[in-house]
Amino acid sequence: MKKIKVSKNGPYVIEDSVALYEERVISDKNNDPIEWQKTKKYPPKKKYLLCRCGKSNNKPYCDNSHLQSDFDGTESKTARKKYAELEEVTSGPINNLHDAAELCAGVGFCYRKGGTWALIKKDSQELVEIAVEQCCNCPSGRLVAEDHERGVIEPEFKQEISVIQETDRGVSGPLWVKGGVEIESADGEKYEKRNRVTLCRCGKSNNKPFCDGMHHFAKFNDGSIDKH
Repeated sequence: MKKIKVSKNGPYVIEDSVALYEERVISDKNNDPIEWQKTKKYPPKKKYLLCRCGKSNNKPYCDNSHLQSDFDGTESKTARKKYAELEEVTSGPINNLHDAAELCAGVGFCYRKGGTWALIKKDSQELVEIAVEQCCNCPSGRLVAEDHERGVIEPEFKQEISVIQETDRGVSGPLWVKGGVEIESADGEKYEKRNRVTLCRCGKSNNKPFCDGMHHFAKFNDGSIDKH
């Protein structure tokens, strides 16, 4: 079974050969994110450890730097809640928008064309389709579109992990876990299985193990982005 185990104050333990990629955010001329681009595939491994303290010198892999940095990886109570407990729903004439703000990783696909919340309220198939696209590009799964007739709209993913790079912002982002890979807490409790989630790897999130966008404030750079 493909699985991620959150170790106590340590790395993520990845089991059963989960494919690992690097994926970059591609922005338009207004610097609004519009699409994803896979730029690297890491060598396949049956089992491997990924850094979550942000201090490793071999990112994205763990090199035991958490042992020297006194990393506090305590998982938050909010992280244990199910999506349905966190969401708010905005109704639109064509689609509804489900929004669990606590899951936001701040990557920003929801900004374009006035924002997903405004677009979902439009009585225009073209604009609503943009809103749906924005929802499907949201790596954390904070935003989920729901068609009035077809129900929830989710992108189809293989079970894999992508190391996010927000190149235009000059920061390295979270781990994007796709396809319903099982995630188990340090105390053995299983998190709600979802199609897409983002796991913190800068060590600063207040919603561990999930990302809350703190990598932007920490100016986290794993060495993959040219600071100049």
